[in-house]
Amino acid sequence: MSITGKIVRKISLHSNVEAEQQFSGVFTDSRQEMKNGLFIPLVGERFDGHKFLLDAIKNGATAAIWEEGKQIPREIPDQFQLFFVQDTLVALQQLAKVYLEQIQPTVIGVTGSNGKTTTKDIIAAVLSTTYATHKTNGNFNNEIGLPLTVLAMPASCEVLILELGMSELREIALLSEIAEPHFAVVTNIGESHIEQLGSREAIAKAKMEIVEGLRNNGKVVIDGDEPLLVPYMTDETITCGFSEKNDVTIVEYEGDDNGFTFRLQDSTFQYSLPLLGKHNVHNAAYAVIIAKLLNVKEESINEGLHQIALTSMRLEKKQGKSNSVIINDAYNASPTSMRAAIDVVKELPYGKKIVVLGDIYELGPDEEVLHRSVASAVEQPITHVFTVGSKGKWIYDELQKNSDNTMVVKSFENKEDVINEILPLLDEKTIVLVKASRGMKLETVVEQLIS
Repeated sequence: MSITGKIVRKISLHSNVEAEQQFSGVFTDSRQEMKNGLFIPLVGERFDGHKFLLDAIKNGATAAIWEEGKQIPREIPDQFQLFFVQDTLVALQQLAKVYLEQIQPTVIGVTGSNGKTTTKDIIAAVLSTTYATHKTNGNFNNEIGLPLTVLAMPASCEVLILELGMSELREIALLSEIAEPHFAVVTNIGESHIEQLGSREAIAKAKMEIVEGLRNNGKVVIDGDEPLLVPYMTDETITCGFSEKNDVTIVEYEGDDNGFTFRLQDSTFQYSLPLLGKHNVHNAAYAVIIAKLLNVKEESINEGLHQIALTSMRLEKKQGKSNSVIINDAYNASPTSMRAAIDVVKELPYGKKIVVLGDIYELGPDEEVLHRSVASAVEQPITHVFTVGSKGKWIYDELQKNSDNTMVVKSFENKEDVINEILPLLDEKTIVLVKASRGMKLETVVEQLIS
């Protein structure tokens, strides 16, 4: 990795420094080991990374990008270099763009209200059968995480899969302009971030900003079953879904507790997907479309589907105590994804089906209505419903009005009580779904239920 005068003006306390400097990597956390690394101190509302330059130097940094006007510590070594800029975050983003130009991978951008991380993981698994790939780690999908993902890309990378996240308008536009994707995927439009954006229509508009950086002759694959995306269809759009109106229609899909098989209407090839949930068939279909655009053979696509390394806590199937099955879907939640997860449990062949549902955050003024809407998915063959938290209680309240008398429905204020309620119910005929927003940290419930 190198920095040149194209990005920043460089000074050094040493006079005979070469015009171009090589670094092992780019780092924003001064606590990381960064031998021969470039440190970029970022400035936020509650922190200023410039204060930790000496810590970065102790951990191996040999240079830093530096905001003009910030005081420079006297203790920095003579050989240490500083690259002066007006804004270190903008410099990080510009550096990522230059590195992309140097490596020139095929870039795939993935966004959506739900399923973007899983879709990113599936695409990476499928394409890695044919290409050297690099993907977003976890959810490094914002204005800091995306450029860091780019800068962590090895020089041998042929395909880069980037997740694009947002909380308000114009954020995905910025990320798309940095990444300049050759192909893009919009998984769906849900209620995530409706508190900031106000409506699902505004969320759709924000997600479709991904096309703003799309390269000439690029393609964007979208959820063709979502009416809110219809206004955004153009010649560069490929629609995918379960209805026949789509450019690519998913057909002959069948599932059990080990996953799904499915076929796309334009092919006789049957794919096998070891993931739970009909919505993951949709996510896998996006990956198949991208793979075909990149000339990956169908056999290799199917091989990749069986090598998926998912980011944790997304419909993650675990062995529970007393030979039960626990589904850890506690990474995040929206009303749409919660209903989808409940539908997964309803389809699986277990006699005792328990769902643990917690608070969903960032839903804005309609949060009570949206929580209560989850109750519409809770019906037989679900046998037990346990809600956790004050917002989750709205689901309980709605079920009290509408549910049949065969389900056990209880509400709990804390996680310890729900754990104690579930443990005696676990046996080989039991499956438990745990689902809530990240802030609830319901994985602590899962930890107590697994063997």
